Amino acid sequence: MTTATHENVNVLSANTLIGDDVVNPQGENLGEIKELMIDPQTGHVGYAVLSFGGFLGLGDKLFAIPFQSLKLRTDEKDFVLDVSKEKLENAPGFDKDNWPSTTDRAWGTEIHSYYGVSPYWETTTRTTS
Repeated sequence: MTTATHENVNVLSANTLIGDDVVNPQGENLGEIKELMIDPQTGHVGYAVLSFGGFLGLGDKLFAIPFQSLKLRTDEKDFVLDVSKEKLENAPGFDKDNWPSTTDRAWGTEIHSYYGVSPYWETTTRTTS
């Protein structure tokens, strides 16, 4: 079985992205991608769940990052998120046992606003029936 790699940037398996590091433009490590959240109505990847902080997986805080806020770097096999560590530490987050309702548009609007991007559901429509 062949595994997709980051060289094919047109279509990637979610498994090739989960576990990828996230850094800011200054090169500081912000964590890693733990999950991708897909909106089944639009087919759009709405959020990447970023794990940040803690030690050996304990005490990690999770963050829903609007996917359009992340820039994939295929050569480095990581993502860049244009925020400081301090901004991420102060971002709305959650823990692994208390996920937010990702279908709540008010929550989603707050998250998108925090990262300075328009909510994907305002700019994306499903192209298939």
